[in-house]
Formats: sequence, C-alpha cells, structure tokens
Amino acid sequence: MFADFLKRLTAQDPAPLQDADARLALTALLVRIARADGDYSGTEIENIDRIAATRYGLSPFEATNLRKDAEVLESEAPDTVRFTRAIKDAVSHEDRIGVIEALWQVVLADGERDASEDAIVRLASNLLGINDRDSALARQRVSRG
Repeated sequence: MFADFLKRLTAQDPAPLQDADARLALTALLVRIARADGDYSGTEIENIDRIAATRYGLSPFEATNLRKDAEVLESEAPDTVRFTRAIKDAVSHEDRIGVIEALWQVVLADGERDASEDAIVRLASNLLGINDRDSALARQRVSRG
C-alpha cells in the first residue's frame, strides 16, 4: 500500500517530505514506539490520536484515519534505523525536537517507562540528530505538561 512512499522516503537523497507525507511518517514513528513493548494499548492509541490532532490541527476523525494509515505504514516500513534516518533527512530540526516530545508522550502515556520503549526513544533521538540532553529536556517538558 505504501511501497512508493517508502521508496521515496528511503531513497539515497530523499526530497523533503510534503506536509501530508511528513505527518504520516512521524505518526508511524509514534506507532512504532507504542508497539515497542509488545502492548499497543488503548491509552497509547488515544495519545497518538490526540498528538496528531493537536500537532496537525486535525479533527478526531482525521487524526484516527492518520493513525490507521500510520499503523499500516509502520508495519511495512524498514527497520527503525533506516526509517528514522529517512525521516531525519526529510524533516526540519525543529520538527524533530517535536517528534521526540511526542515519542515521550506516547512512552509515558501508560504511566510506565519500559526499557524497550526507552531504548527506541534513545535510538530515534540519536538517528534524528537530537542529543541525549535535548531528549531528556523533552521528556521533562512532557512529564510536567
């Protein structure tokens, strides 16, 4: 279903993503982090929908549809390393900081920090060019907020 999109995203020199494609890729990364601990809970799904609605100004219906498409994309996407590097090449640095905050929102949604989720956030942060300090600050902002 998303073969052409993934081919463009993982091309040697990807073009910057259009808004709709960036939304889809970033939401798929949120789905990947939520699935990391093997428990893709309703709380995490609701959180992804809320993040998408708030971040992109979507209605609840549109946010749910985006997440459903992102679930399919995530299941078809390559390993986290290639997928995240592709997002880095196609998304601005400021948006990547926002992605890390959103990842932490999903990780913390169920009130528990799982080691596998933490590891993926650390990996994604590194691959997105976000250092550990900025990731920790993002986590603190999310925890307070």
